[in-house]
Amino acid sequence: MLEKWYEEIEAMYEQMVEWRRYLHENPELSFQEINTSKMIGDLLESFGIEVRRNVGGNGIVGKIYGAKPGKTIALRADFDALPIQDEKNVAFKSKVPGVMHACGHDGHTATLLAVAKVLQDNAEELAGNVVLLHQHAEESPPGGAIAMIEDGCLDGVDVVYGAHLASGSELGSVLYRIGPVSAASDAFELKIQGKGGHGASPHQTIDAVAVGVQIANQLKHIVSRRVNPQKPAVISIGSFHAGNAGNVISDTADLTGTVRTFDEDVRSLIIEEMEQLIKGVCKAFHATYEFNYTKGYPSTVNTVDETNILEKCLINALPESKPVIIEKPGMGGEDFSYYLQNRPGCFFSVGARNEDIEAIYPHHHPKFTFDERAMLHTAKIFLSLVDYYTNTERKEALVNSSTI
Repeated sequence: MLEKWYEEIEAMYEQMVEWRRYLHENPELSFQEINTSKMIGDLLESFGIEVRRNVGGNGIVGKIYGAKPGKTIALRADFDALPIQDEKNVAFKSKVPGVMHACGHDGHTATLLAVAKVLQDNAEELAGNVVLLHQHAEESPPGGAIAMIEDGCLDGVDVVYGAHLASGSELGSVLYRIGPVSAASDAFELKIQGKGGHGASPHQTIDAVAVGVQIANQLKHIVSRRVNPQKPAVISIGSFHAGNAGNVISDTADLTGTVRTFDEDVRSLIIEEMEQLIKGVCKAFHATYEFNYTKGYPSTVNTVDETNILEKCLINALPESKPVIIEKPGMGGEDFSYYLQNRPGCFFSVGARNEDIEAIYPHHHPKFTFDERAMLHTAKIFLSLVDYYTNTERKEALVNSSTI
């Protein structure tokens, strides 16, 4: 059965590429994915799949019913783009000024659409069901995942899997690990209110710039001196805006930044320490402030059994692949974390780097792209996972096989 599915997905490769390139030419930002959502829903319905639209916003949920009872596995693909100008010299360059797919979500969507078509065409072979989670707004907190979950997208689901194309990893590689794979991603905003004045009379002012610089310097010491060095954490200031003239001392300064952690106790400690530090520095310099801290996506944590199942399925899906067990999780954020807070599962990356086509740029770069063959690799992994959960004979064979 699985070999048949592989043949059918290989036959759909050109269609996958066509869908991906159409989406790349017509990107939509987070929470604005009206046309993309409609396209996905229409295609799934044309395959004969049951579809729920507007799930948690612009999300789409499809359900494939197997002929026999069994487990229900969910597969997720995100489909929002980023506010970046596409600088690639390709025929399928974004047609929308200032908006592009710079993170592979177009590839994720095309892959899951092709997988959906193959599985629906072979639904009579399934002992169980498949839920297709086409998710909007992964790039912008609070994200689409949590809203889709609240709207019931995981109802009846036993396990959930998600994949991400990775231009930083060699084509043919698959990266995964048990436990955390991405960090909790938070944001903060700080407005310092001082007293402006002439640059020649600093003693008559409260210099908001000087206060902001002190805070920026001191924040570094929270990680180096207050956080356990065995627990990773990052505090980064991404913007610092103040004043508009060289001879005027600014009365306000605005700072924004991000905090990345894995442990909730570290997350809470950093929030508390930041508030105390900002309060203390502002008091010392006679300034006032407004501090807003926004918790973003939690850490994405893969469960043990489901990650081991992924590892076993790679043997069938990509026998020539190069599995890479990630030693240390990355500090990026990913709202797939919400699915894993509600169901067991695994989030993994599929290598898509190819220097020959300049698929070498990092995610969120204006020239980002990927080797489209990685979509076929991802599709085969998804099909192998579905086969594991809906094919008793294959499951028993894999359980008895050795791990990679």
